[in-house]
Order: sequence, then structure tokens, then C-alpha cells
Amino acid sequence: MTQHAPPAPPFTTPPDAEAIADLAERALAAIPERLRRHIANLGISVEDLAEDEILDEMGIESAWELTGLYQGVPLGERSMSDVARLPDRIVLYRQAILFEWIELGEDLGRLVQNVVVHEVAHHFGFSDAEIEALEQEMGG
Repeated sequence: MTQHAPPAPPFTTPPDAEAIADLAERALAAIPERLRRHIANLGISVEDLAEDEILDEMGIESAWELTGLYQGVPLGERSMSDVARLPDRIVLYRQAILFEWIELGEDLGRLVQNVVVHEVAHHFGFSDAEIEALEQEMGG
């Protein structure tokens, strides 16, 4: 059964990184248990904007276009013989999220949830159709 996170507080001014991280934690709590148990060690960090190096690697011209990034090896691509690696994490880009929030007029909690769900889906190696199905299951 999908848990629903408690509603996020309404924002009238741009929240800081800590508030965005709180929204991300609420989003993780709303992910169905069958998936959530596999993301216990997945870290979340909040940065203002993506660095040029990341944008170049991804072929993205503007940092305003990147709201989140999964950094790690998807579960289906892991091997017991893997060399030790850094923990997987999701990076949320606060200023890009806030820009989209203002531009779209969408609820900020819902917007952060969409970004988190999309990046968690990369952790699982989900296809676009599987991401869409998960978002629908979560009421997105």
C-alpha cells in the first residue's frame, strides 16, 4: 500500500535548501514500500544549481533545465565484483526547482516529489513507462 506523506507547508517565499530537503524526505516517505525498502541507503543532497561539468556531461546547455540528478549505479547494473564506490545519491537543484515552481505555478511539494520520484526511478533503472506508472500510483 502506498503511504501518503503529510501535506507540505504552503510556501509564499522561496524556501532554503533545508526546506527542499524536507520536501524530498516527504516524497521518499510516499514511495510504495516495495520500492522504498531498496532505497534505504540512497542519500539526498540539495545544491543551488548544477555545475558546468555536470551540464557538459549530460549535454544540457542551461543549469535552469536540470532540477535533479541521480548519481550512482542503477540496481540492475550492479555486480558482486564491483569495486567499492561512493554511495548512490539524488541531487536536487534548488534554484532550478524554484524557477520551475514560479514558472508553472505548481505546488512546490508536488514538484519536488515529481523530481524525487523521477530520480529514484533511475536508481531502479526504470523505463519512461515505468516512471509514469509509478507517478500515477502515487497520485501524480
